[in-house]
Amino acid sequence: MKQTQKLINWLVAGGVALAMVTSLTAQTAKERTGHVVRLKGAARYSTGNNIWQPVKTGTILKSGHIIQTAADSFVDVVLGETDAVPARVVVGDTITYQPKTEQDVIRVFEDSVLAFDKLTLMKTGADEVTETQLDLRAGKIFGWVKKMSTASRYEIKLPNGVAGVRGTTYSISAVGVVEVFTGSVVISWTGPDGNPMTQVISAGYWFDLRTLLLAPLPPERKPAVLISKPMASQGFAGDRTTYYVSPK
Repeated sequence: MKQTQKLINWLVAGGVALAMVTSLTAQTAKERTGHVVRLKGAARYSTGNNIWQPVKTGTILKSGHIIQTAADSFVDVVLGETDAVPARVVVGDTITYQPKTEQDVIRVFEDSVLAFDKLTLMKTGADEVTETQLDLRAGKIFGWVKKMSTASRYEIKLPNGVAGVRGTTYSISAVGVVEVFTGSVVISWTGPDGNPMTQVISAGYWFDLRTLLLAPLPPERKPAVLISKPMASQGFAGDRTTYYVSPK
């Protein structure tokens, strides 16, 4: 109960702080973008005008863009500043990258529709505030979210609720099934009586919004993130971080 209240308080405080920062430092706002670093199969995207274009490695996704994947396909997207170094990608089911700055990673699985409603970054002195608003309209995504400032927000809108993510490795589907591998996710929705409801999903648990079932992850779902050390033979300078993408 205390953990739940703490996370709910964080969401409220974060929203207030973000509103204050936005009003005071709007002139420093910068656009963040999604950089497609890997594509398997086929996918398409729209800039919001209902005109679709094929997704390719290197495609840049911005606020207002929508991406749709085909059957037996997936797309890996790295979120960051426009001039950030994109991820290095290796074969298999891993995402390996060495950007100048830590970035957020999203895998859009097959038969999915994901809208990037808002991607912004604001400099506030030594700190930076990011706002990420995603709209998962169909299918499923896997994500890794970097450490954020207190005022930053990362939200995923679902057809039947909203998930707030912070410093978390997660998997979430449009029907409301949330898996948390590291960190925590708070999901909120409107109950049958019209009142707002919330559920905290901690690391190692999954939650089904349709049945309100909260349970530990099965053993085969738990090893979602692997951290590997530098390997000089591969020519990488500095740490090399590998994120294992759990099977769908």
